[in-house]
Amino acid sequence: MPIERSQVERWLREDLGHHDVTNDVPGETAGRLVAKEGGVVAGLDAAEAVFEYLGVAIENRETDGTAIEAGVPVLRVSGPATDVLRGERVAVNIAGHASGIATRTRWAVDIAHQVSDDVRIAGTRKTTPGLRGVEKRAIAAGGGDTHRLDLSHMVMVKDNHVAELGMERAVERFRERVSFATKIEVEVEEPSTAVDAVEAGADIVLLDNMAPDAVERAVQSVDGRALTEASGGITIDDVADYAATGVDVISMGSLTHSASALDFSFRTG
Repeated sequence: MPIERSQVERWLREDLGHHDVTNDVPGETAGRLVAKEGGVVAGLDAAEAVFEYLGVAIENRETDGTAIEAGVPVLRVSGPATDVLRGERVAVNIAGHASGIATRTRWAVDIAHQVSDDVRIAGTRKTTPGLRGVEKRAIAAGGGDTHRLDLSHMVMVKDNHVAELGMERAVERFRERVSFATKIEVEVEEPSTAVDAVEAGADIVLLDNMAPDAVERAVQSVDGRALTEASGGITIDDVADYAATGVDVISMGSLTHSASALDFSFRTG
């Protein structure tokens, strides 16, 4: 999901309004985006797109996914003072939001990998409307898996589908309608039904809202015949417990909906 020019236009229009007097400053200037706390940087492609839209030159920037300390400049720009200042707040907000997600993701990945090198930490579709591309790239920058980017990337058979069609019929129906390359994931809420999902033809079994001991039993019953994913209310505090179950993927909505923004400031001169 590249940063589209129309998206940058919306961001700037929202911030600048129709008559920006505040940033009507003559001359040329240079600016730098500086981290006020340590973390993992992300969202610099979006910040760069904002300044480029305004005709501001990018002097240099850190690479998304880099661990930084407080006081480190992560992006340097130069150009007309008016345009540099007009891009400042949007760039700070986007980079701070994305870097907070990347930092939280790296934290979760590091905790999980202390227990198991094989488990993946993934995001979910619990993203901010209009910012999914930024947030998914931030997860990747933090070392996580983006999961499906939208509904077309994988079929997820949920409890409502099963209630309407039955598990086997639901899987069969969707299998007939998707590309051979599209995986089908079946959500189950009890360890005892994990095998049913495998036998119905699931490529991935979603173990939804199960405690770690229940996830472990479900993983053992699947016995490698499908990928297993634990999801539902998993936090930084219990990610290690889930990593110890042998599950293949731990998906966490909290990577996006509960990440605090990393604190940045923008300095000119």
